[in-house]
Amino acid sequence: MKTSAFHSFLSILFCSCLFSLAAAFSPLQAQTVSSVTQNVDKISLAGLSIDVPIEGKFVEKEWEALIKSYGKVATGRNGVYKIPAAKVAVLSSEPLNVASKVSTDKNKATIFLAVDQGSGNYVTPGNEMYGDVEALLKSFAERTQINYDIKLANDSYTEAQKKQDRLTKQSEKLVRDIERNKKEKENLAKRLEENARELEQLQRDTETTKTDLESSGKDLETKKLALEEAKARMPK
Repeated sequence: MKTSAFHSFLSILFCSCLFSLAAAFSPLQAQTVSSVTQNVDKISLAGLSIDVPIEGKFVEKEWEALIKSYGKVATGRNGVYKIPAAKVAVLSSEPLNVASKVSTDKNKATIFLAVDQGSGNYVTPGNEMYGDVEALLKSFAERTQINYDIKLANDSYTEAQKKQDRLTKQSEKLVRDIERNKKEKENLAKRLEENARELEQLQRDTETTKTDLESSGKDLETKKLALEEAKARMPK
């Protein structure tokens, strides 16, 4: 009965974790990409920008991993990434000069991406590549949101698993303690029985000793009288 109740408690705990996890997930939202000009290493560049409304450091790591897949990255200060000859298959079969900057906050990151098709011809609205760059950023934002939800799910599951393991160990310890207590109770009962028998024997021995003591006293008195009579017969 106790084991069944414990399992029911664990089931309730697991469901509670699932509801908490579902509430923690951020719904996928349509992301807006803007055409902006931004300073990258003190150089004003035209490009595209997107806000990703989740943990900034997580977004930056995801973006860094994507950027590095395009070629050798020259990492600068303040979240700047540059690839002089980037191979971005979704944009072009030709190498591109790519510069990016990531600005992070606790719950948000802004990705700026400047794509130079050559000779300073940066992708801006009206350029045939603009839609592809916009789609790249939106795809990244969506994929990052999903990866972040997976991270939250994994973290929540890990914590729930740790809690379940801790409660399971606690339950197992309680079972062991109950068994130990039962054995101690049995041993104590045996000792009480043995003690009771020993007490009865001691009481019997006391009565026997009392009788022997009385008999010995009478015998001593008899022998004392006999000794006095013997001494009285001595010539004076």
